[in-house]
Amino acid sequence: MSSGWIKVGGVALACGLVSEVVYFLYKRYRKRGWQYKGQSESESRKEIEEVLFFPDSQVACRNYFVGDHGCDNNNCRFTHIPNSLSRLYEFINSAKKSVDVCVFSICCTELADLLIELNKRNVTVRVICDDEQINIRGSQIWKLRKEGINVRTDNSSYLMHHKFLIIDDSLLLNGSFNWTRQAISGNQENLMALNNARIVSLYKAEYKKLWEKFDPKNTSPL
Repeated sequence: MSSGWIKVGGVALACGLVSEVVYFLYKRYRKRGWQYKGQSESESRKEIEEVLFFPDSQVACRNYFVGDHGCDNNNCRFTHIPNSLSRLYEFINSAKKSVDVCVFSICCTELADLLIELNKRNVTVRVICDDEQINIRGSQIWKLRKEGINVRTDNSSYLMHHKFLIIDDSLLLNGSFNWTRQAISGNQENLMALNNARIVSLYKAEYKKLWEKFDPKNTSPL
């Protein structure tokens, strides 16, 4: 083979390598562009698709899983073994900006206290619940209001029967689960967690509609 052909082959090989490097850099730049411009949700953040099933055999210790200093009670009556409730704690505690709760009944002190802690950390907490559940035994609604959390109710003979919450406008938890001890350790319940932007946006729109509808100035006593 002549030296001319060897040179041509070398040039072709070099061009091929250069084109591969250029293509690799192009894909990397394009991927970063998606992340920064929000053109591809799946590229910009990890997709969350998780299901929590209840009942739990024991109630999870809130301090152990999401407390600032853990649980220092040697005789703690709550479990330190991960379960569905502990995962729910973690989801809610991950909020940085906002938590919008829309739940029929709120009687679980551990979940209510977690909302209060978030409120103290300057996370915006809003709650919608059914008006007939405000004064039932164990209701945490007046406790939340006392701590400065804005709560609105339907003021209707029909039920506000939703059970969902939205964290930081990007994560949805939705299912059959009420915030009660019976739902945690007795009933067959479920919660699905997902951050699909299209689905979350639909629930955000529903929450906005209900929040405006249940504004006290837009309702009148029955």
